[in-house]
Amino acid sequence: MKVLVAEKCGFCPGVRSAIRTAEQVLAQTAGREPVSCLGPIIHNPTEVARLAQAGLRIVESVDQIEKGMVLIRSHGAAPAQIEALKSKGLRIIDATCVLVKRLQRIATSLEEDGYQVVIIGQPDHPEVQAVCGHLRRPIVVACKQDLAGVELGPKIGIVSQTTQTPQRFAAMVAVICEGRFTELKIVNTLCRESCKRQEAAVRLCKEVDIMFVLGGLDSANTRSLAELCRQHNPNTYHLEGIKDLDPRIIKGKSVAGVTAGASTPDAVIQQFVQVLERS
Repeated sequence: MKVLVAEKCGFCPGVRSAIRTAEQVLAQTAGREPVSCLGPIIHNPTEVARLAQAGLRIVESVDQIEKGMVLIRSHGAAPAQIEALKSKGLRIIDATCVLVKRLQRIATSLEEDGYQVVIIGQPDHPEVQAVCGHLRRPIVVACKQDLAGVELGPKIGIVSQTTQTPQRFAAMVAVICEGRFTELKIVNTLCRESCKRQEAAVRLCKEVDIMFVLGGLDSANTRSLAELCRQHNPNTYHLEGIKDLDPRIIKGKSVAGVTAGASTPDAVIQQFVQVLERS
């Protein structure tokens, strides 16, 4: 089978930086001091398992950490969580993506300037939850239905979860613009790397018989990639890796396309491509 790989795919700079930081901290401590991460450092079970084997302890709350070092994952953390960690005397290593930090600063600034901050994104996503932790009255909307019964103030400031697609962001902005307000400020907080991956994936999926999007099933940017590809090629499959491939779906197919989310390791992509090429 001929396999084409998207021009842009796999680890983004923010994820690569977070992984590198975790590896450096684990190497420095060498098991002498516990290293915890507040939630999975990235949304990829393969990479999380690899780092856990190296000594990174994944916890879901501050209460689970009593000593050692704490890594703030790429999605960031709420100020209340940071303060709780400090109050315990824990050493904090911040691996928050720089673009997520930018989103946090912009959202905070908008609220300080009197805007009702509306975040376009998934309310249960850790990045969005961390941003909400910086605000007094955040409103999170993922779809038009989320606005039902919501009273927006006269001054509205709109930002987005960094991994949303430009299409979804624009569509939700258009819906919000149908409401009543006296002032509206829209700040583009989308990750350009995610946008480049989306553009490359769309170009590729139009040229192939079957399209594979590799990445964690909990990864928002990978799900967005798969959703986008499916709009242009219905034979699109979101898989975590080669273990999830059903050989029956490639039967009769000549050309396959492969892309991957921003938290998918290069090794996962390479292994998948090699197996497909031999089929």
